Amino acid sequence: MKKIDQLIEKYDKPVPRYTSYPAVPDWQLDSFTIDAWKAVLRLAYEQYGEDGISLYVHLPYCESLCTYCGCNTRITVNHAVELPYVQAIIEEFKLINAELGHKPTIKEIHLGGGTPTFFSPEHLKLMISGLFAEATLAEEIEFSFEGHPNNTTEEHLQKLYDLGFRRVSFGIQGSDEKVQKAINRIQPDESVIKVVKWARAIGFTSVNFDLIYGLPFQTSESITKTMALVKALKPDRIAYYSYAHVPWKRPGQRAYSELDLPTPKQKHELNQLGQQLLKEMGYLAIGMDHFALAEDELFKALGKGDLHRNFMGYTTNPGKLLVGLGVSSISDVAIAYGQNAKTVEQYLEQINNGELAKFKGHMMTPEQIRVKEQILEVACQKQFSKELYDGLSIERKAQIDGLAEDGILEMNEKSFNVSEIGTQFLRNVCAVFDPNHGTHKEQKLFSKAV
Repeated sequence: MKKIDQLIEKYDKPVPRYTSYPAVPDWQLDSFTIDAWKAVLRLAYEQYGEDGISLYVHLPYCESLCTYCGCNTRITVNHAVELPYVQAIIEEFKLINAELGHKPTIKEIHLGGGTPTFFSPEHLKLMISGLFAEATLAEEIEFSFEGHPNNTTEEHLQKLYDLGFRRVSFGIQGSDEKVQKAINRIQPDESVIKVVKWARAIGFTSVNFDLIYGLPFQTSESITKTMALVKALKPDRIAYYSYAHVPWKRPGQRAYSELDLPTPKQKHELNQLGQQLLKEMGYLAIGMDHFALAEDELFKALGKGDLHRNFMGYTTNPGKLLVGLGVSSISDVAIAYGQNAKTVEQYLEQINNGELAKFKGHMMTPEQIRVKEQILEVACQKQFSKELYDGLSIERKAQIDGLAEDGILEMNEKSFNVSEIGTQFLRNVCAVFDPNHGTHKEQKLFSKAV
């Protein structure tokens, strides 16, 4: 088995994150039209609608730009933008329901951003209540939202709790002041402590921290300081993400130099340090970037083979229908993908004109659906069967053999399993099953794997 620095040199290449397959740059756009999307939406709902739907609501507004961020955001301090946007979200859901023919059953909602808590508690309640009016609720629901520790108020938490939200994810990133200043996200530990205490006192059953390694000026001391905060507050879940440096896509990242970033080897050491500290605190690895305590539903789902992955990340909900609402949001309806307009102005214009805001998408072929299932098996179960290996091409088998030789995969009589060190390279393992991987002339489409 190669040493870790050799593995990083070999495998730290641009690779999709595989929240979908095909990855967005590989979508075939020529056959996509609004009429085609409407038809496939109805077909998918007929096939899978009885299982209910998941809603991802993208709320793009932020009061300031976090320079590390790769999300679709709109920076403003003008809160007059809230109400028109909320009204458009409700109207978009009505337009979708008109295509379905009746009210769907909602079993999962996630509010992402941007900064969902940019919106006032009253406007969030207005939006969620408006969505409820156009649907029925499943007996078992899972509602979650992303909160910024600096602007999430006790009223935000209480109002969302009253609407059925039980999971909250706080964007911590890191607690080192020098790192926070570099990425323009300054939030004292006191703010984090306060919102976590509020959430638990109100009754939230799951608190998640989003952490990032590989940020500018980050050191082992930075990670140790951040993990001390984790140890003190003991959130139920941790997302420990690799910083994706893509300044050609996100100009805000040019606020610092690549010389300010850890080297690939240093970045791996930060990752390993963070993982070791999480392990010592009782957190268990779930898959790409995710950790949870043993009593958390995410870890239980992994053990039962029920873990699922979609554009929202890892989830316990294996449903086939994910409907995206809001600017740039992506819908995954099992047999097709569709993405909304990428600018707020275009999104609002189309919705207010009574039109669905989809501007591009991809219709899945049976072969792509099969490959998607293979990639999901690797991403969610960290293994694949020997039978699947036997059916691969000589070239793909050789790639898997190479991963095994490098210690990333371990083989037994029935399956190939991702090793402990191999979890770091899980995206590379998924890429073996992706026929599009390695065909791109422009490799800056994706962030690096490590």
